[in-house]
Amino acid sequence: MNNVRTVSDTKRTFYTFHTRPINTIYRRVVEELMVEMHLLSVNVDFSYNAIYALGVVTTFDRFMDGYQPEQDKESIFRAICQAVEQDPQRYRQDASRLEALAASLPVKDLISGLSREHSLDQDGDLQQQLEAVATNSNFKYSRLFGVGLFALLVQSDPELVKDDKQKSEALKAIANGLNISEDKLIKDLELYSSNLEKMAQALIVMADILTADRKKRDALKPA
Repeated sequence: MNNVRTVSDTKRTFYTFHTRPINTIYRRVVEELMVEMHLLSVNVDFSYNAIYALGVVTTFDRFMDGYQPEQDKESIFRAICQAVEQDPQRYRQDASRLEALAASLPVKDLISGLSREHSLDQDGDLQQQLEAVATNSNFKYSRLFGVGLFALLVQSDPELVKDDKQKSEALKAIANGLNISEDKLIKDLELYSSNLEKMAQALIVMADILTADRKKRDALKPA
């Protein structure tokens, strides 16, 4: 008997936890993230780690930036995690811990730690997780894990990631140290950045449409 949850099960569960409608422009973002997390959760080679959690939190927070009503955002995040039978508080706590660690380290130390050239003694759990990734030939790499790695670099040195050469060298060192595909990591991060730009443009267009509609309505009002 096959008891593996389906995407439909997960979506149905989500809408039992978050019952308010989701703004149209953001609905696709929410559903794509939820489906991605679902597909990973039912994969036998997938295992949760804090870098993946940071990738989930970063993706959600960046793409949902500006969502209205603001108070619905956390309800949506909690519902996504609960729909894939995960603890949203764990995701937030692990993400915050790694962000604080990255912010406290010079970026060269962070890169050498993530690439396992030196041990990250400041966070024993993270060090163990890095070793587990690098030594597991069946490690299930995901785009969200890649975003988590990138978010660590951004937190440590926002200027480094704006320099293509330095960013490329850092990602190459990390990918090699963790035994993951450098090409896949770079492509995933390029797509992530491209999608963020598209989202920002879509929001500008939507704002322009709303402003134009408001002016039209105002013009039709009796003097």
